[in-house]
Amino acid sequence: MGIRRIIVAATLAIPTLPIIADSPSPAQAPAASFFQPYQATYSTTWKKGISIKVEGSQTLSQTSADQWRFKFYADTFFATLSEQSTFTRQASQIRPLSYHYQSSILGKKKQAKLTFDWQAMSVLNDVKQKPWRMDITDQTLDRLSMQLQLRYDLKADPTGNFAYHIADGGKLKTYAFAAQGHEQIDTQLGKLDAIKVIRTDNDSDKRSSYFWFAPKYDFLLVRMEYHDKGESYTLDLEKIALK
Repeated sequence: MGIRRIIVAATLAIPTLPIIADSPSPAQAPAASFFQPYQATYSTTWKKGISIKVEGSQTLSQTSADQWRFKFYADTFFATLSEQSTFTRQASQIRPLSYHYQSSILGKKKQAKLTFDWQAMSVLNDVKQKPWRMDITDQTLDRLSMQLQLRYDLKADPTGNFAYHIADGGKLKTYAFAAQGHEQIDTQLGKLDAIKVIRTDNDSDKRSSYFWFAPKYDFLLVRMEYHDKGESYTLDLEKIALK
């Protein structure tokens, strides 16, 4: 796992969105209320012989009556990374408007921007100032807004299975998750009741991803664990402030 992936791991909070499978439809279950604006601080620890710890912040803010901004920022002595998604909501579905990614790792810079055109059902990908368009589905998300959509769906159905389409790297990718029930876990905020979720589309004997969401904190991600061929990283919530 490279340094870039270590830093990006902190954004995952879910690995980075949406067809909802085996979940109640809006006609079957009332829509859950959306999240209160907040700022959360996470620490990520990567282990492979040595341990490297990275701290990042995640912020949700409402910019107007019908628009929201979701941001992640991490900064260390060797790297900085920021991601930002702006979006609206249609009933229980997040609909991204734009996504912006920037990183500088060991002096190497990377930038990408996605602009969603819902009338044309396409997204404009702009990487290295070489834009191109890609068709999308009605429920497509970017890799950051997926994290909020999964939380929102889990809030509505804490026992469900979920799958998402994500516009990422010029492709539509599918990520799938399944709720596994409640567990008590120790955190910086004390012992919490959390719902454990596993990622199912890439699970194997050598690779696994686990997530814990706390109903007490509006289903905020409080822990993530990723294991892959002797490497691992964990993501832990350090603190949260409502805005």
